[in-house]
Amino acid sequence: MSNLQKIKRALISVSDKENIVDLAKFLENNNIEIISTGGTYKLLQQNNIKAIEISDFTGFPEIMDGRVKTLHPKVHGALLAIPDNKKHQEQAQQNNIQSIDLVIINLYPFVQTLQKNPDSHDEIIENIDIGGPSMIRSTAKNYNYKTIISDKKDYEELIEQISNNNNATDLEFRKKMACKAFTNTANYDQAISSYFNSNINEEFPEKLLYPATLSQKLRYGENSHQKAAIYQNDLDIYGIANAKQLQGKELSYNNFNDSNAAFNAVSEFDQPACAIIKHANPCGISISDNILESYKKAFEADSKSAFGGIVALNQEVNSDLAQEISKIFFEVIIAPSFSQEALEIFAKKKNLRLLSAVKSKNQHEKEIKSISGGILVQDIDQKTITANDISLASNYKASQEQIDELIFAMSVCKHVKSNAIVITNSKQNVGIGAGQTSRVDSVEIACKKAENFTDINGNVINKAQNAVLASDAFFPFADGLEYAAKKGIKAMIAPKGSIRDQEVIDMANKYQISLYFIESRHFKH
Repeated sequence: MSNLQKIKRALISVSDKENIVDLAKFLENNNIEIISTGGTYKLLQQNNIKAIEISDFTGFPEIMDGRVKTLHPKVHGALLAIPDNKKHQEQAQQNNIQSIDLVIINLYPFVQTLQKNPDSHDEIIENIDIGGPSMIRSTAKNYNYKTIISDKKDYEELIEQISNNNNATDLEFRKKMACKAFTNTANYDQAISSYFNSNINEEFPEKLLYPATLSQKLRYGENSHQKAAIYQNDLDIYGIANAKQLQGKELSYNNFNDSNAAFNAVSEFDQPACAIIKHANPCGISISDNILESYKKAFEADSKSAFGGIVALNQEVNSDLAQEISKIFFEVIIAPSFSQEALEIFAKKKNLRLLSAVKSKNQHEKEIKSISGGILVQDIDQKTITANDISLASNYKASQEQIDELIFAMSVCKHVKSNAIVITNSKQNVGIGAGQTSRVDSVEIACKKAENFTDINGNVINKAQNAVLASDAFFPFADGLEYAAKKGIKAMIAPKGSIRDQEVIDMANKYQISLYFIESRHFKH
């Protein structure tokens, strides 16, 4: 077997026809015979490129609306025959099979069709390619002698190979292209499998397949000695992984991670909302009647920690908001859109990253976490807390305003690392205790922050008085509730389920606390 393999005949069959005419002209100019199919053949004919139609090559017509055209021994024999194998060559001669040395192919746009028309089942099924993957696999299997190109990004390198090697390709290139081809067909089948699993509501299939494409390699991971990259889910065009970066330097691993936390937090709310995140925990989350006020309140919630953080908003950023945000150093600003005036204001901060991101419409998303020897998979916590989810546990009923505040506090609490305690006042968090191993420690931290709340003008105010408190899980003892009650908290919300729930309720009654229970826990690790 020679390292270099001559290319005398090529088969071209592409759905994405970008740059294919130029490549075909190059092959024709190098006296490489071209076989082609369907729409590709017509395009080559329109551009005066000489090509043989696949049905003329096989002696068999395209049938069944084009479903059967390349599934033929004259195609697959041409790709799988080993030139150095005497028996193969004798059988090829007996059956009038001519060698095909190069296959250039990309597959029916299954994923693109699914993204564009997710409810058009028949159209989606018709865009499952059969002949394409078969030809790719046949050619890639015989990479010692054949060249497979399954990605238009590789056209330029193919041209270099043919130009530099006298109409031949070298073994290293063929092997690399074969590896890529098998990856592409595997990813293609993953997407199809995921679609079928979602259609039959198979939440946890026996084999977990995750169709994703490398978006970019990152400078490093969570720390500088760790390598990292980001992949985009092929079946989703929304969320942070698919956000459009409008300006700023390259995003880091931590930027993506924190941006995702911020984006998920503001996606929780229909009202104008702002979340400022640091190390995947909220510094400030607020909702109000307008997005500028929401930002101001979120920043005020913990202005010291907010410095250098990530800002996410669920409405367009206009010029007034951009001016206000520009007063502070932030790493990333995330919003559905930015006005032209806002973009011009932010352009003065060249390193500031701006991301345009849209909330995912996929309500069946899974959260995947790697562990030693495997992965954990679970539904994303998309539980929305409403008034129907809460029940009064103590003897003291809250006002409607307090109930609305409790629901807001629990909605924030979902996005805080456990053990999580959130104190809010006027739809603004005023104290957060996050990630403590003891729940009472989280209560103490949150209360201390609320007692020493510093407003936008630098005034220290005790905002624990008459505030509300949310806990992501039940109070295991009454001590946490008692501590908060002594600090002036008047209403609390927590999941029920502790063997000491009655002790907690009794303590709430002692301090005349409006205590509400919910069924759902909201741990976040």
